[in-house]
Amino acid sequence: MGLANEITIRHLKTTDTYIEALNEIGIRKIEDLILYLPRAYEDLSQMQKLATAQEGDKVTIRGTVSNLKLVRTRTGKKLVQADFTDTDGTVCKVVWFNQPHIKRMLSDGEDIVLTGKLVRTGKKFTLQSPVFESGNREMLLHSGRIVPVYPQHDVITTRWLREKMALVKNVISDLPETLPEELISGQWLVASGQSKDQNEESKKLMPRNEAIMQLHFPESGELLKQAQDRISFEELFNLQLIALKRKQEWQAESQDRIKIPMNVELIKSFFASLKFTPTDSQRIAIYEILKDLEKPVPMSRLLEGDVGSGKTLVATAVIANVLYYNGQCALMVPTEVLAKQHAANITKLLNKTCVALLTGSTPKKEAQEIKLGLARGTIDVVIGTHSLIQPDVKFKDLRFAVVDEQHRFGVEQRNKLKANGSPHFLSMTATPIPRTLALTAYGDHDLSVLLEKPGNRKSIKTKVVSPKDRRTVELFIDKEIEDGRQAYVICPLITESDELAEVRNVTSEAKRLKEIFPRRNIALLHGKLTPKEKDEIMGEFKEKKSNILVSTSVIEVGIDVPNASIILIEGSERFGLSQLHQLRGRVGRGDHQSHCFLCTTDVAQASSQRLKAMEKFTDGFYLAEVDLKLRGPGELYGTRQSGMPEIRASSLTNPELVVRARRAAELFLDKKEALIIN
Repeated sequence: MGLANEITIRHLKTTDTYIEALNEIGIRKIEDLILYLPRAYEDLSQMQKLATAQEGDKVTIRGTVSNLKLVRTRTGKKLVQADFTDTDGTVCKVVWFNQPHIKRMLSDGEDIVLTGKLVRTGKKFTLQSPVFESGNREMLLHSGRIVPVYPQHDVITTRWLREKMALVKNVISDLPETLPEELISGQWLVASGQSKDQNEESKKLMPRNEAIMQLHFPESGELLKQAQDRISFEELFNLQLIALKRKQEWQAESQDRIKIPMNVELIKSFFASLKFTPTDSQRIAIYEILKDLEKPVPMSRLLEGDVGSGKTLVATAVIANVLYYNGQCALMVPTEVLAKQHAANITKLLNKTCVALLTGSTPKKEAQEIKLGLARGTIDVVIGTHSLIQPDVKFKDLRFAVVDEQHRFGVEQRNKLKANGSPHFLSMTATPIPRTLALTAYGDHDLSVLLEKPGNRKSIKTKVVSPKDRRTVELFIDKEIEDGRQAYVICPLITESDELAEVRNVTSEAKRLKEIFPRRNIALLHGKLTPKEKDEIMGEFKEKKSNILVSTSVIEVGIDVPNASIILIEGSERFGLSQLHQLRGRVGRGDHQSHCFLCTTDVAQASSQRLKAMEKFTDGFYLAEVDLKLRGPGELYGTRQSGMPEIRASSLTNPELVVRARRAAELFLDKKEALIIN
């Protein structure tokens, strides 16, 4: 990297303490520092005048400081006071609290630039603890421009980083380009018909070194946006390459064995056997999947749909078509409760088909018989947990494999199921994933989306509850139970935590509820129980032997109890919107009006606009978009667990850029150009 290779962090004349802190955040050489990008920006480019400024404004003003003095208050605290005169001659007071060192850093008559909030004291304005820097320096760093805000460390501040970036500014031009010239110029997109105007400037990308320079030292809002788009595009492009190469590897060998024709009459008969009419989204998804199954290359498709949108029906219709042509099918789910639920539903929908259930608690002799039946081909469909990917599970002719709640399985676990003869593969998830994220993090899949819900389910009434209103909610729950309904109470923790003393846990909450509801049966469920214990507790709750189930978020996936009409979520501020929406979907499955109460740990959190979004919106996809912007995608949707790198949320809030990056990656691979992906 030219000059950057000759400069080390020690050339910045910083101490060992700072060098150690830099190492902790991954900065070991100058190139690392240059590529440590801002997380946000503050536009302080407009210089203002005191005469036109308004009380409460955050202003950036150039002027001179005078009458500097250190004052000790009655309580012993120190503050620095001064007069500040702007370039028009208007004067205001300046005060810095608990920063006595400023008296040593400034001198009377010095030309400075201040940035701070104007507060009225009597008839005069005061600037309280403003940020300052010398007005004589060649380039303003902390004001008078669009100011970058960097991710901070206990030792390293964003101000410190701005100062150091200025020292290495000249090295940025040495950064090498990392994208092909055809992409920078936009030629590939023009050639592919992606650009209607052959000379459209907007399809060009800013060169990498120019983009990094603009990110650290923005000249304008427009150039900053172009720089952000360039970096986002590169990140998305590389992720798309990874995903598409996975898809190519998965579909490397075509096999006539797995081609399965679409039996239209069979599907019509299947629909006719139902007690309800499938939604248009379900019909479209079934068609998309069946068209994929007609190809000699294995399908890799993601079926996403909101809670209650009918994904299981889609999978079952496809299973019926595969069975007609004597292929075997497997459905893998994360929990035994969900496996049993699917087995019962699919057996009912498929009528007399041989459906086997294989889980960790399946008796040894029965499990051996199931494995033998799968190897011989006498078992058509198997539904199970991780037990399906054990080394001794072999299939005679597995044509169609389904993974439900796929983000809960690691990529290696999914590949083990795929490895059984490279079957057609369908992933399903009830966690609504924004399309931009689905195209990126799950880009090795084609995408089908269920936008509607079958039937006329009543909307779930949702309310954010402050601690002071808890008693009212508890009285309401008791009345609902008296009327024959049941309730879930969700807690973030299993037992008490010293670090999170204020957060409710299922153990203590179950005891408290037994005192509040002495006439009710309280059950307790969490992830540390054995599968058998979980099944027994859920079975008793479904059979109405218990009135209230106190649980962790283990009930988030797939539990179906139509009589449960209330879910109360403790510490709701600790959950993401997508998870809250998933939990809310545990109720509203019967004919009764259902309610979701989002209880907060303190009164202030009850006013959270994020939680209030749950009251206003029932669309899981919209809430997922909000969640993506607020929390980022890495932990929300299991992209790390899927083997994908962390993705910047900002890269995914521009759908046009995501689609453009995917198309560019497809064109790149079509050209069969050599590319080494680190």
